[in-house]
Amino acid sequence: MSSAGVDDGGAGVHEELDRRAEEVAAQVVAWRRHLHRNPELPNREAETARFVTDHLRSLGLDEVRTGIAGHGVVGVLRGASPGGRVAALRADMDALPVQDLCGEEFASDVVDAACPGGPSPVSHACGHDCHTAMLMGAATVLAGVRERLPGTVLFVFQPAEEGPPVTEQGGARAMVEAGAFTDPVPTMVFGMHVTPYPKGYVGLRVGNQYGASTLVKIVITGEQTHGSTPWQGIDPMPAGAVLTGIGQLYRQVSAFDAITVSVGHVEDVGRFNIIGRTVTLWGTVRCAVESGHARGATLAEHSAQAYGATASVAYLQPVPPVHNSAEWVEAGLPTIRRVVGEERMVETGATLGYDDVSEFVNRFGGLYVMLGVQDASLDADGRPVPTAARTRSGHQPQPALLRGRRHAAHGRPTARPHGVRPPHGRGAGLGRLGAGRLRRAPR
Repeated sequence: MSSAGVDDGGAGVHEELDRRAEEVAAQVVAWRRHLHRNPELPNREAETARFVTDHLRSLGLDEVRTGIAGHGVVGVLRGASPGGRVAALRADMDALPVQDLCGEEFASDVVDAACPGGPSPVSHACGHDCHTAMLMGAATVLAGVRERLPGTVLFVFQPAEEGPPVTEQGGARAMVEAGAFTDPVPTMVFGMHVTPYPKGYVGLRVGNQYGASTLVKIVITGEQTHGSTPWQGIDPMPAGAVLTGIGQLYRQVSAFDAITVSVGHVEDVGRFNIIGRTVTLWGTVRCAVESGHARGATLAEHSAQAYGATASVAYLQPVPPVHNSAEWVEAGLPTIRRVVGEERMVETGATLGYDDVSEFVNRFGGLYVMLGVQDASLDADGRPVPTAARTRSGHQPQPALLRGRRHAAHGRPTARPHGVRPPHGRGAGLGRLGAGRLRRAPR
């Protein structure tokens, strides 16, 4: 495996990539702060996409494609050296409808008055500003070594990773369906996500790096009546007992197959003196194995029937797990080790977080890793513990952004490992790679 597909035949290629990454470091920090100050919600990333597009065009790439699945952007860099491999580097661009609590001078004070359910404050609470800035930096670095670059690099800036409004389409699957990867077709995809690990640490695992996810909508329907005559209607509110019944779902699934069901939003169309006709529950199902949906529907329907109401259940925006195959991890370890050092490589535990980069990695093969960006250390159980008072929500120390940029330039395999097809299913940890290959984080 070579670094970023760059020809290893010449002397000092790694040093040149590192030098170029250092040169663009201050600019990446400035980009990240600009993006943090100006967040945009899923499917509303118009200014972010324009910011990215302007930079990619300034690099003289072969192509800069825009308007993909909404505001998606793909830059195409064809190397001057012979090679048919195509490496796609992906960053997500969207923000969340939550208040910015980072306390920095570049904190967001954006409020989206037009968003569904709004107005709502908007912030980059999930670190996509870091992902976007780092990939812009990687594009700068790799464009500078075009003459030594065999094959092609795709710089993929994805909208709506957090999920579009339920009435809209968007995200990774929409980019695939829009033909973002038909010409050229990637031979691998590399993605990463910032995490509260100590800055500069890289975590990964064989198997599902992230779990599967789906949005669940439960509508319980009764019969509207006045609050003074409840016997003349059917109150859908008690049928919300589905919330307490969720706990029983865990007893119907193997304890070795992690699953969680959470309802985070409840809508009632009633009034203080009116028993409304419907109650709508919005939640998320996260699981290691994609199952359990039928049980959830049965629970809601039977709970509603117990009170004379009815229920409908819809599972929306399904996202498969992000899967790292043993072969791709094996291919990526030497580069990761070179960039961060053996002492900063850790095996992550399983998590039920999700990232729809799985639509890319599972389809084309590749690797997804976690990048530590906090002033922190790991305790005896492998949990990050802040070591500086400055570590707040939304703050990522600058040196970590440099290391992430180096990963994007160095850290990806440039050919599918021999015999590997886009993987499916779950792995069983890093034991298959042999002792000493990757240090397990304390637990």
